Amino acid sequence: MRHVLTTACPLDCPDSCTLAVTVDDGRIVDIDADTSPTANPFTQGYICKKVKHQAKRVYSPERILTPMIRTAAKSERDGVEAFRPATWDEAMTLVADRICVGIERSGTDSVLPYLYSSSAGVFASARTSQLFERLGCPDITHTICAATVGAAWDQVYGSMLSADPFDLVHSKLVVIWGANPNASNTHLIPLLTKAVKDNGATLVVIDPRRTGVAARADLHLPIRPGTDAVLAYALTAWLVDHEHAATDFIADHVDGADAFIAASREWTIERAAAECDVDAAAIVQLAELIAGSSPSMLRLGWGLERNRNGGSGCIAAISMWAIAGHFGQRGSGILCSTSGTAPLDMSRVWPVGVPRAPRDELSMNDVGLALDGRLDGRPRAEVLFVQGANPVATAMDQAVWLSVLQRDDLFTVVHDQVFTDTAAFADVILPATTSFEISDLVNSYGSFSLQRADAIIDPVGESRSNDEVAAALAVALGFTAEEFDPDPARLAELVRTDPETANASLPAIRAEGTTIQFVDTLPGFAGGSVRARLHDTSSELPLPRHISAPEAGLTLLTPSTSRTINSMFADFDPPEIAVSLNAVDAAARDITDGDVVRVFNVLGEIELVARIDGVARPGVVSIPKGLWRRHFGNGNTSNVLIPRGVNDLAGGACFNDARVEIERSGVAAIGATVEASAREKSWQTA
Repeated sequence: MRHVLTTACPLDCPDSCTLAVTVDDGRIVDIDADTSPTANPFTQGYICKKVKHQAKRVYSPERILTPMIRTAAKSERDGVEAFRPATWDEAMTLVADRICVGIERSGTDSVLPYLYSSSAGVFASARTSQLFERLGCPDITHTICAATVGAAWDQVYGSMLSADPFDLVHSKLVVIWGANPNASNTHLIPLLTKAVKDNGATLVVIDPRRTGVAARADLHLPIRPGTDAVLAYALTAWLVDHEHAATDFIADHVDGADAFIAASREWTIERAAAECDVDAAAIVQLAELIAGSSPSMLRLGWGLERNRNGGSGCIAAISMWAIAGHFGQRGSGILCSTSGTAPLDMSRVWPVGVPRAPRDELSMNDVGLALDGRLDGRPRAEVLFVQGANPVATAMDQAVWLSVLQRDDLFTVVHDQVFTDTAAFADVILPATTSFEISDLVNSYGSFSLQRADAIIDPVGESRSNDEVAAALAVALGFTAEEFDPDPARLAELVRTDPETANASLPAIRAEGTTIQFVDTLPGFAGGSVRARLHDTSSELPLPRHISAPEAGLTLLTPSTSRTINSMFADFDPPEIAVSLNAVDAAARDITDGDVVRVFNVLGEIELVARIDGVARPGVVSIPKGLWRRHFGNGNTSNVLIPRGVNDLAGGACFNDARVEIERSGVAAIGATVEASAREKSWQTA
């Protein structure tokens, strides 16, 4: 029987589209946008091609259909033939026994739960996190992405909500800084188009690459990666010097402005232009637009955080907006993450009367070293439990991961939908459901919406949800089934905090224009302050600062594409496996379009095709995010080139701070390589 069912997309994208899924005889045959009146209005009647073709993953020939247990010694090129099918009871008993042995032998710090279910609903990892917290295992913090942007926002604006993306249509100036909505957040594009065409808005993009949105901008500043704080400081100084600082707004709503302005004095327009490597006239043009346009909206992306100056760039950009005073009316403010606004309290899943035991924190960026016992005070890992992640392909320190995971004495469990690069090193593989096979809630981080995502089809094979796995493992470890009951209806009722909507239908959509910053939503800090904070003496980064990057080498970026926002899409529809570089850099290295080239630094190397496309600015190259090891001949991905150093706030990963060289495959290195800078080498491997 053929019918159309409605659900919501939980994948790691700000848009959280409402989906209309056509099912024929229990099988998905089509995925499209839900255009009914109850759909999330942000979906706007269309969905991205990644999700439109996601049935390919649901029915992938690489789909894991049953629990699997390793039968062969670990090898770097293992396939499914190294495993045998098992029952869920057998697999859970084995995993529980190894966790207990590991804790008994080396303590709770030797069991590492690597949980990163960003492409899943609200409940997807709640129970798994709770289980490992009950055991006292380390809390592995999500420093791999968004931690720095979040910390910067918390430092400057506290609990103030994001601006509403629907208010963009009222803006006269929109600044897109470090974001590429064409690749992810595609439903922001129609709102930008409406602002420009219907409201006469000026569009400015700050990005080292000529992205799709940059190509249509009125002004594009292709700054050198990692110089965002310099640009923000120069804009601040210009606004103050030309009497365009919002003095009344600052007096009424901002603390620490004097210190921030004083720090900005170091960066004149001319000095900033030299450091950012853009024309001084372009910086002045942007400053004049900020001074003369109202209302104005800043869309802050996550690209700013992924370099050594990431925290400084984020703090400086959002602080500069306060100096300009672009708040208090529709079409103004800062559009950032909208997460955390739904009427949900996940702490309610914790059992009443059970105290939370103290546990260590471990940065996700340090897990590779922790597995090998190379972190002071930490034992060598006994057990690694991976859920909703593919760290072999996506984590920094890829060479360390590839080495450590081949240890026969490291017991690795992977819960995933398909046979990933990480699953190849597992001792036990557990089959995971896709979002079409489970019920959950979907809370957007790009619009103010909360939706119910209902199961569309039965679980494929013997796959189980994250919470179902946590429940089974909890029972095997001696906890009660009641505490870890994974029933999504029960969980939804438990965590919803608004009595009037506790049993209401979803989606719940915030009314348009109800989050005007400094009107409907204010900064919020401990102690009751409702003023923005541009200088925080208690922070690890009281004021933004700038560390110049070395001259040697090219800066490698690994951005999202229209086909991959993470590694889960590259198994069936990867983008072209190519490195994009500027014609200037190609000519200096005698590289022509289509050449097979070697991209390398002191950490590793990969080979792939060169594309001279003019997207990247001189000195910058890019390789698509989310590619798998099989896409490269030597089994590395671009992550083998990523330095282990972290940025200046919240220990965020520096995926956009690698320095590489490129040469045609089979020829000697041309010019200075990344090894020319001993200082850079020590930073990359510190």
